[in-house]
Amino acid sequence: MRKYVFKRIVLMFLLLLGMSFIVFASLYIAPGDPATMVAGVSATEEDIAQVRASLGLDKPFLVQYLIYLKNLVTLDLGTSYTTRQPILNEILVRLPNTLNLACASMILAVLVGIPAGILTALKKDKLVDNVLTTGSLIGISIPNFLLGTILMYIFSVVLKWLPSGGMTHYFWTPIGFKEVILPAIALSTATVASFTRIGRSAMLDVLQSDYIRTAKSKGLKRKTIIGVHALRNALIPLVTQFGTSFGGLLGGAIITEQVFVINGIGTYLIKAINNRDYPVVQSTVLVIAAMFILINLLVDLFYCVIDPRIKYE
Repeated sequence: MRKYVFKRIVLMFLLLLGMSFIVFASLYIAPGDPATMVAGVSATEEDIAQVRASLGLDKPFLVQYLIYLKNLVTLDLGTSYTTRQPILNEILVRLPNTLNLACASMILAVLVGIPAGILTALKKDKLVDNVLTTGSLIGISIPNFLLGTILMYIFSVVLKWLPSGGMTHYFWTPIGFKEVILPAIALSTATVASFTRIGRSAMLDVLQSDYIRTAKSKGLKRKTIIGVHALRNALIPLVTQFGTSFGGLLGGAIITEQVFVINGIGTYLIKAINNRDYPVVQSTVLVIAAMFILINLLVDLFYCVIDPRIKYE
C-alpha cells in the first residue's frame, strides 16, 4: 500500500508538471500582449518595454517557465497583473466559495442520485423506472447556465423565496443554505443524472449475481439482501463516478458562479482570461487540477474500505 501511495504521489506531481507546462505554453503563444494591457492604452512603446521587462516577459520561453517552476516550489504563485496582489492570497479568499458550492452540489447529487439509481433498478421497467430514467436524460442534456437562469427567475424574481445570487455563508448555516440551494441544483443536475444511471446499471448487475441468488435461496429478507450484500458491491462504480464528478463540479462551477454572481475561483479565472492576466490563469488552472488529482487518489484508496479484497501492490 505504501509503495502504491508513493507512486501515485510521484505521478501526481508529474501530472501537475505536465499540466503547468501545457498551460504555460498555451498562454505564451496566445494572441495579445499582457504588457500592453498592464501599461494602459496611453502608454508609449518605451513604457510598454519597461513593463514587459519588469514582468519578465522579455526573457525566452524556457527561462520564463523555469522561473515559474522555481516560484511554485515555494508556493509563490506570483502577482496579478491587474490587481498587483499576491495570487495565492486571492485564491485562498475565493476558494472556500467554490468548494462550498461544489461540496453542496455533490452532497445533493449523492442524496438524490444514488437512491434514485437503486430505486430504478429495483423497479425495473416500471413507471418509476421510466420516469427517473427519462429525468436523468433530461438532467444530462440541460446546460447548467440555462437551468440556473430558469431557477433564478422562478424562485428569486417571481416567487421571491430565495436570493438571486451571491454567497457569503457556508451551506450548513440557514443563510448559507438559502444562498447555495439554487446554484447547487443547477450545478448538480448532470451529476444526479450520472449517479442515477450508473447506480441503476451497477445494481442490476449485482442483483443478477450468483451470491444474490444464493442469499435469496437461504430465505434472507429483501432489506438484508439489498442493504448488506448488493449495495456494498454496487458502490464501487459509484465511488469511481464520485471522483470524476467532483472534478467536473469544480469545472462546472466556473459557469455557475458567473450566473449567480459568486466570488469563487471560477469567476476569478474568467476575469483573468478576459484581462490576459497570465499568472492568475496559470495558477488557478493548476489549483483546480491539483484538487482533481488529489480527489481521485483518495477515491482509489477508499476502494479498500468498500471492498477489503482489493489490494494495491
